[in-house]
Amino acid sequence: MTFAFLHNTTRIPTQETARGGTKAGEDIFLRPPQVSDYPMWAELRAASRDFLKPWEPSWASDDLTRNAFRRRIRRYQQENREGHAHALFIFRKQDEQLVGGLNLSNIRRGVTQAASLGYWMGQSFAGQGYMSAAVRSTLPFAFNSLGLHRVEAACIPDNQRSIYLLQRLGFQREGFAREYLCIDGRWRDHVLFAILKKDLNSEA
Repeated sequence: MTFAFLHNTTRIPTQETARGGTKAGEDIFLRPPQVSDYPMWAELRAASRDFLKPWEPSWASDDLTRNAFRRRIRRYQQENREGHAHALFIFRKQDEQLVGGLNLSNIRRGVTQAASLGYWMGQSFAGQGYMSAAVRSTLPFAFNSLGLHRVEAACIPDNQRSIYLLQRLGFQREGFAREYLCIDGRWRDHVLFAILKKDLNSEA
């Protein structure tokens, strides 16, 4: 069996109804990050630092520098080639503005066929349906193109916005892990969620 390899120009099809009945999926596209994305990425991350910091691992002192971004891109590309992870940036289609990102990481094969889902959204674009559209559009790629059986996600219990997003998209709460990940310099408890391929098919 062969699995998908994402080239830098690959776009993931999107389809999701957002608030107000508009098609948020028609308003965005997803593709792997490129070195040329650095200016938009650095600006968005810097502007959203206080918004994102409580939910992410501690940022390195040089995190927003061009050299650090180049290292990040090289790591993404290597993980993509090796089939260990797939990173995607989310863009608003009308002006190709970067609004956030997501990744399928820790891909396990063999008898597991699973991956971990992570995501972030720029503060000024939160609550507009973009992340819901992006995650919903990524799941068919995970299950059909990558051949996965299961996609997992973990949220800090205080992150109600993220928990609501996952539940609305069909993820099931499966457990609670004490001091699961080191977030913002502290080991934090997490609520564990997952969605199976059959769950997605049952919603179709």
